[in-house]
Amino acid sequence: MCGFVGILNLKENIDSKKNVLISMNEALKKRGPDECGYYVHDNVLLAHRRLVVIDPDGGKQPMTYYSNGNKYVIVYNGQIYNTKELKEDLINNGFEIETNSDTEILLKSYILYKEDVVNKLNGIFAFAIWNENEKSLFLARDHFGVKPLYYIILNNNFIFSSEVKALLKYPDLTPTLDEQGISEMFGIGPAHTNGLTAFKNIYEVKPANYIVYNSSGIKIKKYWKLISKPHTDTFEETCEKVQYLLEDSIKNQLVSDVPLCTFLSGGLDSSIITLYASEYCREHNLPKLNTYSVDYVDNDKNFQKTDFQPNSDNYYIDLMCKQLDTNHHVVMLDTPELAKALEDAMIARDFPGMADVDSSLLLFCKNVKPEATVTLTGECADEIFGGYPWFFREDALNSGTFPWSIATQERQTLLNPSIAKKINLKEYIDYRYNESLDEVEILDCDSKETAEKRKISYLTLTWFMQTLLDRSDRMGMYNGFEIRVPFCDYRLAEYVWNIPWETKALNGREKGLLRYIMKDKLPSEIVDRKKSPYPKTWNPTYLKAVKEMLSKIMENKNAPINSLLNREYIMQILETDGKAFTRPWFGQLMTGPQLMAYLCQVNMWLEKYQPRIEI
Repeated sequence: MCGFVGILNLKENIDSKKNVLISMNEALKKRGPDECGYYVHDNVLLAHRRLVVIDPDGGKQPMTYYSNGNKYVIVYNGQIYNTKELKEDLINNGFEIETNSDTEILLKSYILYKEDVVNKLNGIFAFAIWNENEKSLFLARDHFGVKPLYYIILNNNFIFSSEVKALLKYPDLTPTLDEQGISEMFGIGPAHTNGLTAFKNIYEVKPANYIVYNSSGIKIKKYWKLISKPHTDTFEETCEKVQYLLEDSIKNQLVSDVPLCTFLSGGLDSSIITLYASEYCREHNLPKLNTYSVDYVDNDKNFQKTDFQPNSDNYYIDLMCKQLDTNHHVVMLDTPELAKALEDAMIARDFPGMADVDSSLLLFCKNVKPEATVTLTGECADEIFGGYPWFFREDALNSGTFPWSIATQERQTLLNPSIAKKINLKEYIDYRYNESLDEVEILDCDSKETAEKRKISYLTLTWFMQTLLDRSDRMGMYNGFEIRVPFCDYRLAEYVWNIPWETKALNGREKGLLRYIMKDKLPSEIVDRKKSPYPKTWNPTYLKAVKEMLSKIMENKNAPINSLLNREYIMQILETDGKAFTRPWFGQLMTGPQLMAYLCQVNMWLEKYQPRIEI
């Protein structure tokens, strides 16, 4: 996994901007701590930061290849899981393969298939390929946007990067927060609308999209989407196909030339990943699998059972480790470091995020990195198989908005009154919500329940899952650590998409079909365990720490947060330990302490990025 930047100007020579390129690339050093490389030639500047995972010597970038008198140059971030099949196709078409790197396979596959290459790939990827003869740039991003890619067009320069922070190093770019950006941050955040960022004119390459930029301008095309069609397989065939696709995805993602592990919470999803990973290690005579979990100081004393978090993980982790005979490691985090890491987590995202839900993952990855470089996680199973409470709760299904973010009035109240007069967050949220629902194709043969669940599934896949994928990539790569998500295989997702809800939620359970498929492979305690989210700290010292942080910010009436948000309301939130904000800010976990931590991140973001406010 890596990071890259590029500057393209088709009207003038930009060799003189090399120092700008170097500065931008340096901003991505954490994504690629092992190597860096540059390509500078007339109209195009490319730079790359590398985290070595496959073929240390053969995968250096930018990578150049000459074919039929033409020169192609690639910068790439990701992992292609069907490299073996692509390699066979290339050899059959007369290409010689010189390395074990998927970078070479990707570049030569583009030369063979051109724009259609994206329909040949199974993996997580963001890449740019420069065609020297045609003076054309091709950029693409994977099906669900696991790997990030951003761009801006400024004074005839097309500038792109793996992260926004690198774009902001471009000297002519002034970070600007306009009405849309404010609506994104406080109406949608910490999620975001695909294709947008909080900054004016800085765009995201949407998942499953590619861009061609040349003398004709910019062409943007969507190459893949979920297609609704009748599900004709029998129940037995459905189980067999799901199991095959899942096992194939997991085992494809276990390829690595560096130490690899799994994150194990004792939940159904991470247990499935760990089961197949441990089997793979035994089948290939590899060392015993290393597994990792995260916990917090004094969590056992302070844990509070809720509908969303009914039990703690430890019993279930021990059960799986004993059954699978893994080398298990517990990363224990404490309140001071969790609160201190909030700023790093915000910087990793370039955006106020999921508070300590982010910072804990950042610290988790930091602690695992000395012993491993790659992990597999159970992320995305809940989105694909229907695991969240809002798939079953009538209040969420009938909310008329994103069910993980129903506090629309509270969000509006949080705005500075002078801004609230100009910006109606509910109107913006409703627009984005309905815009997404219009994309859902309902079939005549869909039952009423399947049709309803298609809608909520689509919203969850394209909004909530994207937020968690952003979290995984940024918190991992901030530590030079790669997080792989086997449940996010597009083949699995498009197959499960069309399974009727009554089958998907077999026996009325969240992820009922998945539980049924795994009933003979995992202990019944794991199969029957109610969903429990990523563990958060219950230590009251965390509430005290973030309350002190936010209080200190609010003592300064000139703190930049006051320019955007309602100071009186924030003071009420402080006085009530967050209870003045009556619903979770986002998802299930961002309640009182997490909301206060989020507000701290907002102020940190304003201080760090110093955007011009334009409304």
